[in-house]
This record gives sequence, C-alpha cells and structure tokens, in this order.
Amino acid sequence: MTDSFRAIEFETLVLMRQLAPTRRAADGKPHLDRSAYTLLTRLLMEGPMSIGQLSEAFGLDASTLNRQTAAMMRDGLVERIPDPEGGLARKFLVTESGRKQLDRERRGNVNGLKRVLAEWPEADVEQLAALLHRFNLDIEEREGRPWPRPRSLIVEPQGR
Repeated sequence: MTDSFRAIEFETLVLMRQLAPTRRAADGKPHLDRSAYTLLTRLLMEGPMSIGQLSEAFGLDASTLNRQTAAMMRDGLVERIPDPEGGLARKFLVTESGRKQLDRERRGNVNGLKRVLAEWPEADVEQLAALLHRFNLDIEEREGRPWPRPRSLIVEPQGR
C-alpha cells in the first residue's frame, strides 16, 4: 500500500503540472492563472466576498489574497463593491469580463478533458469523477473548509 501512496503523490504532482496554464487561448489572450481561476470560481458560486471571507474559505493569508485580487482588479476580472448586506468590509464581485474569461477557460478545459478521455469507457470516466469527488471531500473534511459544488456536477462515489 505504501507504493500506492507514493504513486498517488507523484501522479497528483504530474496532474497539477499538466493543468498549469502554459499556453495562450486561440484568440491570443493569456489563460487565467490558477489563483484567478480558483478565486473567480468561488466568487461566482458564493457571491461577493471580502478579503476576510476569502482568507477563511481558502486558508490563505490576507496579504496573499490582497496581491491576487489586486492583479485580478488590474486585469478587469473583479471589482470592489460596498457590502450588499451593509457591513463595513468591501467585497469583490466578478465583472462581466471576468465571467466571460472564466467561462471561456472552463469550456477549453472541459473540451481538453473530453479529448484526453475520448477513448475511455463512460463508466471509467464516471468512476474517475466519483473518486476525485470523494478524494476532494475527504481533504475538505480534514481541513474544515468545504468547497461549494453545483449539484449537477456531483457524481457520488460507489459504496459511500
């Protein structure tokens, strides 16, 4: 079993490297960096969030998130707005440009996965989705930071 854990560690390393954006989109625009992609996704799922809320959700220092959100603001992906609920902290809202870039990027990622997995039986693709879901849920439970998911994307693991 120890070799299995080493294999998982190594394969997740390779997977993260494969997923790192290193090319440009067909229209010549650079891909979103990983932090922007992740932050935009969370903001679209949860709605406007403050630096403090993002820090809690991601387990990152406010200084890290300030740098990341400043870059996203410069790129026109998010804007700062007053708290819609009347709180003191300003919140980040995804702009229309940010939404369009994320949608474009997500479509490209899904199409890439379809090409890579084109020869796989559908049952194997479903099993991979279910195992990744289970793996991520277990990490979230240990870390105490659940990630919101659209119900339409949840593939329940067998035997859980």
